Amino acid sequence: MISLPIVRWGKPYESLDIVEIAHFATGKPIAKVSQANGGIIRRDMKQAHRARTRLKEIPSGELLTMLSKAADLYEHAILPLGDGSQSAEDFVHQQSASTGLPEHMCRKNMAKNAFVLNNLEHILDCLTRGIDLEIFTRGWGEEGRGVEVSYQAQTPVLAAVLPSNSPGVHTLWLPVIALQLGLVLKPGPQEPWTPYRIFSAYTEAGIPPEAFCLYPGEAEAGAAVLEANERSMIFGGTATVQRYQGNPKVQAHGPGFSKILLGDDIVDSWEEYLDLMAESIFINSGRGCINCSGIWASRHTEEIAQALAERLGPVEALPPNDPNAGLAAFTVQAAGPAIWKQIEQDLQEEGVTEATASYGPRLVEKERCSYLRPTIIHSATPDSRVASKEYMFPFATVVRCPQDAMLEKIGPTLVGTVISRNSSLREAATNATHIDRLNLGAIATTKLNWLQPHEGNMIDFLFRNRAFQLESL
Repeated sequence: MISLPIVRWGKPYESLDIVEIAHFATGKPIAKVSQANGGIIRRDMKQAHRARTRLKEIPSGELLTMLSKAADLYEHAILPLGDGSQSAEDFVHQQSASTGLPEHMCRKNMAKNAFVLNNLEHILDCLTRGIDLEIFTRGWGEEGRGVEVSYQAQTPVLAAVLPSNSPGVHTLWLPVIALQLGLVLKPGPQEPWTPYRIFSAYTEAGIPPEAFCLYPGEAEAGAAVLEANERSMIFGGTATVQRYQGNPKVQAHGPGFSKILLGDDIVDSWEEYLDLMAESIFINSGRGCINCSGIWASRHTEEIAQALAERLGPVEALPPNDPNAGLAAFTVQAAGPAIWKQIEQDLQEEGVTEATASYGPRLVEKERCSYLRPTIIHSATPDSRVASKEYMFPFATVVRCPQDAMLEKIGPTLVGTVISRNSSLREAATNATHIDRLNLGAIATTKLNWLQPHEGNMIDFLFRNRAFQLESL
């Protein structure tokens, strides 16, 4: 069993407070993890400026080369980890064992993180709109059209309170080192593996370890990380997003409520888009904020719901090492039953029916965990409670709604796919401020273009674009 220390500006620190991570199905201990407290974190953050100072000694171009090397190490190498080492296959087994994700999904998320690291030069070129990275180092420079610009770092580090549910979210903080900002990470309780392996790969590739802090711990550690830093990310539920709404220091990521809207001009051909809808709901076990939780159309909604139920309803809960496993386990045993109880309550509402009911029970309870099989709900009205629900498994509501009321009724939407050639609907969707990421056309909600910001532009969050003038000498 491996021991994971706290990492304080690159140096390991063993805590007296230790928590064990166990295999979700067998209960066998996997790792002992030192727990950070708020006092340690607040004390360490007084030295945060040193991380940026150290990274600015290395040109951004060299950092990008190191990060590309780190991508290969992360995906393939045997790397130091705590008091031992970890191969790529060890990583996959450990991550699956603690998060409940099937192993093949862990491999795919690993490949996705490596892809981002290998393509950071192109990604940053898009996020910065082609600005020379030297301008972010110096704080000012010539933009390329005879105008001096200034980008002022708002923090020496990015802090992040990370989740346990989906390793894919780590792509959001991977570019930060290339911008010469340090990383202060509070790993998710069940998913410390990605932050620790990335740290190991980065340092093995030559990036200064003193640019990193890793603070595993409970809620106190997360609160201290947010409190002690000028720019932070946090991942959580709707309550978390609402708590930090309007706080310029915190970028809160929560449920996506991503949706597919079928326009009246194409809805009679809905079968052509069934694969796209099923993929958007099911991929990565429905755990991502970009997974579709709502299909909206003015007609054929019961047929769509039944077709999706026929496609997804038979999916069974399989062991995590089965290459055909499509469902992740709820590692907290009570989570599955609690979610299903909420869904059962919503099914009591008039006009709400479960299309997957004929494919067997949705809740599968095991000795130490639970599963929820794909669930498709039909709602005859956009005003039902379930029309605005999202859960961490393949779940979607097919909602009947007039086209002219859709954009008003869908509510906050991280990814909105609008399939229609109707210019009025496309224009209205373009102007809808409650859709963060808009797909016009037959594009799955889960299909990301890495040259576009996933959710908010990291550059805008970390740097201030201010007016700047330079006297000619």
